[in-house]
Formats: sequence, structure tokens, C-alpha cells
Amino acid sequence: MRIVRLHFEMKYILSFLFILHILLPVNAQSDSPKFEFRAVWVATVANIDWPSQTGLTTEQQKQEVLDILNRQQQLGMNAVILQVRPAADAFYPSALEPWSRYLSGISGKAPEPFYDPLQFWIEECHRRGMELHAWLNPFRVALNHRQPLAGNHVAFEHPEWILKYGNSLYFDPGLPETGEFVVRVVKDIVSRYDVDAIHFDDYFYPYPLKEDFPDTTSFALHHRGFSWENKADWRRENVDNIIKTLNDTIKSVKPWVKFGISPFGVWRNKADDPRGSDTRAGATNYDHLYANIIRWQEEGWIDYTLPQLYWQVGHPAADFEKLAHWWKSHAYGRGMYVGHGVYKSDSVSEIKEWARPGELPKQIRLLREIPEITGSAFYSSKHFNRDLMGFQDTLRMSLYKNKALVPPMPWLDHQPPFPVDKIKKRGKTVKWKTKEADLELDKPKHFILYLNRKGQPLNPVDTEFIHVILGKDETKFRFERINQKRQKYEVRVSVLDRLNNESWLSEPVILRL
Repeated sequence: MRIVRLHFEMKYILSFLFILHILLPVNAQSDSPKFEFRAVWVATVANIDWPSQTGLTTEQQKQEVLDILNRQQQLGMNAVILQVRPAADAFYPSALEPWSRYLSGISGKAPEPFYDPLQFWIEECHRRGMELHAWLNPFRVALNHRQPLAGNHVAFEHPEWILKYGNSLYFDPGLPETGEFVVRVVKDIVSRYDVDAIHFDDYFYPYPLKEDFPDTTSFALHHRGFSWENKADWRRENVDNIIKTLNDTIKSVKPWVKFGISPFGVWRNKADDPRGSDTRAGATNYDHLYANIIRWQEEGWIDYTLPQLYWQVGHPAADFEKLAHWWKSHAYGRGMYVGHGVYKSDSVSEIKEWARPGELPKQIRLLREIPEITGSAFYSSKHFNRDLMGFQDTLRMSLYKNKALVPPMPWLDHQPPFPVDKIKKRGKTVKWKTKEADLELDKPKHFILYLNRKGQPLNPVDTEFIHVILGKDETKFRFERINQKRQKYEVRVSVLDRLNNESWLSEPVILRL
């Protein structure tokens, strides 16, 4: 008990010192925040982003992963949102669901030669200092009901769980059993894989068609006292229940794994609710997808919201700028990022704003003026392979020139980890050691190496001083010569834990570079 008490006392001391460290005079570029979510979606459904087509060999699939990650790392991204369960299937070996058809072209067929795609993505992301957010669709079973399902699909074991709506198949969200099954799937991923977050997008109840969603039977069986006139509230409660249960389950397994939702960009229109946004969207989260997203944020059931604001600044019905300011008011102390429709950027677009090179940079700069919003995500990965009118260069050479860290989440853990225990140099190589942490939350995830010329004041908030971010297993680094004069430089090392809390910096070592 004494050791544990000393551990926590030391953490409080370090926390106080770290606060002083953060409050030192800041001279950082406002255009390059130290903590900023910079993510890209990698959609696997219908082979949108990866793999580029079905039937690729294992080596071809792996090479495409490396190409995507190398490109996004060069652009300055620090997170990947990978779709690992597009339609009640899996991009990893699972006892609950079959292999995805989007790998081989055949539902239930494993990669040959065998490998674990999700594990490969995680390892390669973490090697580059990037987070991996595992993206799932909770209720979609098949895009097209004519697509053959694998023989071991749960739809054959429980056909009563499945509803056909339009041309697609869905789990019935009104049945407690389907929610329990989705929770089992998520728990399985979190238990077996070192994912940084679980991520859902905007698909809960499907976007409405002319006919009503066919959940009459489940409502009759499980109405929980809701009247027919209040069926919409019943549907919203169905989704509320699974969101809360998922968060509780994730945190019970690994308290550091985040839970994020990327909803459609409009919660409700002001015409339908005085709390809604000044928009005229044809569909909304609350009224059509039965997703009361701001309640989840307010109740603390999710760790971040990432609304899809795929419109331009000044859009007559859904203005990007107005929506950004509306969403900032609904952060409720949790993470708030914004999704950008990079897929719309095209010099031949009929919408003038998207045909010009300045729209996406303008959106990022606008968000940086809103303290409650701390980052962006881009849909989707493949569009960075084409002409975006210089946007890639703007990211690489300006907006994302300096490295950024994924923002911490103090409601999950706000204590900084132990700092570097020992640091020494030999030639141009710096080595360090860390103290053994008792708690998983405190264990190092990354090391940050800061570099400044001797005599030049170091400001750890200024990202210009971050030389490199290394993985948890890299405890030494060899510097290259910087100039012919071989000036003296100071090197300091800090520790990042699983939730990007940063330790106090080490004492400097002096190198001639």
C-alpha cells in the first residue's frame, strides 16, 4: 500500500509541475497547435479506399496499407479511422462474424496466405506514431440483400434479428438481442487488439426511404411502455441504450480506449427545435436516424464527436461556418473534431467553392479559431491520390508542417506519466531509460525528442521544437548533422502515455550537430 501511495503522490507532484510547465510563456505559432486531431477515414465497404479491389494477394494488400500510411504520415496525419466491420463482417479473424467479402470477394474467406489485417494496420500505425480508431457499423448486415452471406453468418442462426429495408439488410435495433450481439463484437475487438478507439459513423437507423422502417414486431414485443405515437422516442432510446452500454463495456475492458461518434452534420434544424442549428437539412440525426448525439456527449457516454460537415463555407442550407459554431456549443467538455468532405474538392466541380483551391485550407483555419474544436478528419483516403489543387502541399508545407499530438482526454486520465529516469549521450546518439509504471494507463506509448540550439530558449508548446516522436520500444535515437558549423544543441525527452498526457521534460544533453 505504501508503494501505491508513493506512486500516486509522485503523480500529483508531477501533475503540478507539468501544469507550471504548460503555463510558461508561450511563443508558439497559433497556426500550428501542439495538440490537434488530424485523421483520415479509410473506408473498406465496397472497396472505397482499401483494399482497392477484391482478390488482391496478401502482399498487395499489405503494400497498399504501407502506401496509404506513408502518404498520410507525410501529410501530417496522426490518426487513421479504419473501417473494420462495414456490414456484420470482419477485417480480422472473428468467432462471431465472417471474413469480409471486400478482401477476397467471397464472404467468409480468409486471406491467403493468412494474415490479420487489423493487427497489421495497428502495428504500422503505431510504428509511425499514429492512432488507429476501429470503425464499425452497428446495424448494417448487407448493402444488397442479394449478396450471398457466409454459411456461418449470424443471420442464419437468428433470422428473426434481420430486417430488409429497401435493397439492404439490417439488424433490428428494437430487439435487445441485436444490441447485445453488437456489444459482444466490440468487446471482442477491444479485448484482443491494441486499438486506440472504437468509432461509429452516422448509420444507426438507416436513412429513411418512402416506406417506414419495418420494426412493428419488435415494437410490439419490446415497446417498454412507449405509445405508438411516441415510436420515434422508442427508437432513439434503443440507440441511446446501445451507446451507453458500449461505452461502459469498452471502459470495463480497457479504460484508455476512446469511444467516438461521427454523426451526420446536422443534429436538428432550428425550424423543428429552438436548440437546433440554423440549417435546412433534409435529414437529421435526431429526426431521421434516431441518434440523439448531443445527449451522448452531454451524458459522457462518448469521448468525442466528429460531425461530418461536408458542406462549403456559405452553403445556403448548411453553412460550414455556422455549423462549426453550433457544434462547438455542444462539446460539453468532451472531444469535438470536424469532418471535412475532401472528396468534393475538384477543379471541375459545379459548386464554385469546391472548384477553388482555398476551401479546405479555409475550413481548417476557421476551426483553429474555435477553442472548443480541436481537430479535423478527412473523407476519404483515396482522394489524397488525385489532384486537390495543391491541398496536399498546403498540408505538408504549411498547415500540418509541424507535428501535432492527438489531444488528451482528461476525463479518462489527466495524470502525466513518470518522466525519463536517465538520459545520456554517446557521440550523436541519445539514450534514455524510464521507470516501470504500475498501471497500464501510465506506461509509455511514445517519446518526444525536443531540439533547440544552446542558448535559444526552449518553448515545449511550440511545435517547431519537436524533432521526432518515437514509439514506446525506441529508447535511443541517432541525430544527423544539421549544419557545417557543428553548433551545440540541447536535446530533451518527454514521455507520452496512452492518452497523450505528457511527462515533465528530461534534463538536457548537449550535442554538436
